[in-house]
Amino acid sequence: MRYLKQAMLTFVAFAVLCGLVYPLFITLVSQLLFPQKSNGSMLTSGNNLIGSELIGQRFDSPRYFYGRPSSADPAYNASGSAGSNRGPSNAHFLEEVKKRVEKIRNENGLPSDSPVPADLVLASASGLDPHISVEAAMLQVRRISLARGMSVSELEGIVRRHIEHPFLEIWGQSRVNVLKLNLALDAWKRE
Repeated sequence: MRYLKQAMLTFVAFAVLCGLVYPLFITLVSQLLFPQKSNGSMLTSGNNLIGSELIGQRFDSPRYFYGRPSSADPAYNASGSAGSNRGPSNAHFLEEVKKRVEKIRNENGLPSDSPVPADLVLASASGLDPHISVEAAMLQVRRISLARGMSVSELEGIVRRHIEHPFLEIWGQSRVNVLKLNLALDAWKRE
């Protein structure tokens, strides 16, 4: 009986410590030191909530940069974050990727044998990745230039200003947050 009592007291003590005290402490510290990040890294335009810089969104208009496709169901639903688990041996997956490649080539005026960056046609593991490679962004510049009446050099400058470099210049790769990039396009229009 004595061991049972010790086990129960240990369980309750660790449950309170690990399940209540620690999470409350971490929440308090994060709210004090990093309030914007700990509240979801939300982006606003005026008083309107646009979205989170951490979660990809669908952009279908030729006036905007396209992000990575989403494998979440429904698309870009943060509560349904998951990969499709389809691989290169899956016929449905191959057909879907082939359609995406053709769409990117057609909309961006690329030759039929031109390579397309993988991040424009393949979903990330979470299905919610908000970033694309710099190459994927630059590939779309001409299409957006025509749709918005902006010069290619202006658009390339906007892309360059929004490049996020690897952490400590060694971990990861240079990338561009699509939502931030598209908000910059809208801000340019207002200037």
